[in-house]
Amino acid sequence: MTHLTLAFSTIFVVALVAMVSTKLWLASRQIRYVAAHRNGVPAQFSGTIPLAAHQRAADYTVERTRLTMIEVVTSAVVLVALTLLGGVQALDLAISDWLGRGYLGQIALVASVVAITSVIDLPFDYIRHFVIEEKFGFNRMSKKLFFVDLVKGTVIAVVIGAPLLLLTVWLMDRAGTFWWLWTWMVWVAFQLLAMIIYPTFIAPLFNKFEPLKDEALVARITSLMSRTGFAAKGLFVMDGSRRSAHGNAYFTGFGAAKRIVFFDTLLARLSGSEIEAVLAHELGHFKRRHVLKLMIVMFGISLAMLALLGWLVQTTWFYEGLGVRPSLIGSNNGLALVLFMLVLPVFMFFITPLGSLTSRKNEFEADAFAASQTDPKDLVNALVKLYEDNASTLTPDPIYTAFYYSHPPASQRIDRLMQHAA
Repeated sequence: MTHLTLAFSTIFVVALVAMVSTKLWLASRQIRYVAAHRNGVPAQFSGTIPLAAHQRAADYTVERTRLTMIEVVTSAVVLVALTLLGGVQALDLAISDWLGRGYLGQIALVASVVAITSVIDLPFDYIRHFVIEEKFGFNRMSKKLFFVDLVKGTVIAVVIGAPLLLLTVWLMDRAGTFWWLWTWMVWVAFQLLAMIIYPTFIAPLFNKFEPLKDEALVARITSLMSRTGFAAKGLFVMDGSRRSAHGNAYFTGFGAAKRIVFFDTLLARLSGSEIEAVLAHELGHFKRRHVLKLMIVMFGISLAMLALLGWLVQTTWFYEGLGVRPSLIGSNNGLALVLFMLVLPVFMFFITPLGSLTSRKNEFEADAFAASQTDPKDLVNALVKLYEDNASTLTPDPIYTAFYYSHPPASQRIDRLMQHAA
């Protein structure tokens, strides 16, 4: 074992231990903080959120967080088993003996690791839906639908992912030193294409989308879009109640293919003015160019990561430091992709607070835009209803919030909105 191999193994282990320890520490803080504030509704919400609803949200948050802690430990054990304990090495040898080290063998290796990790994640998804969500009255999905969705998702992943993976491996093999730049261009084009085809061809495979029929609401929304200079291809209602009692609204698509989608559960709960305020918030993300900025950042990060992989794939210590002996006579491109896919989240975890901070800043800006286009009190009322209906805790741990939360805590958002109202 070379010094570089030993050094990389040590760095990986230290980073993994630090990641797992930090996740468990943050989760335990969240559980203790939420439980400690379970028996008292914050004064800001005392007139709008009943104590029973607040306690339900606290219990829901605690149970989901406990499951996440088990998931974190399980994932870490699986990662060590696949890397340092020789899991990927054994798979690579078995598949190369069976299919060789050509394109088919490399794709089979990547697919095998994805399948293994997906199967291990499956029980957690099942528990999340049919134990926790069921217990708190959110789950409306049958077990049959759960597995039908699983099959559909797998088929789509294979149909779309296999050709993209094949093209990536081919570029790594044939495009020379700067294969990563060509691969990045392909991935960017694919992401943009996916944003266009997803609303029309993929999303309808899982949910029904019908045009919004409430004429008064359509007129209200059309007026909002007109005065904010926003164009969309249509207003649709999605049968979200088929799977969950949670409510939401979102934009999907890209360019002229943008759609506005409302969950039927959201429409059933909010008034017309509240729906308009929620939509104005979402429009705020577009008007403040948050979506475009996020895309540029993500494309930049993916370029940097592919360039890093372009360097690592040529080194021996990258493979050996993760418990794998690269082949001396065949291609190791599929092997490099697998290892990079497995270990990258460990190192990327430590920039999570930066992404969360940026996202919370964007949410405040979108709220400010909504307050400039609609009555801020309507958005406040909508948020209070959504917090109660979705059992979102009103008392999250501040450090946990700073690290993970993509949206500001309820108290901060509503304080800021009330300032706009004043």
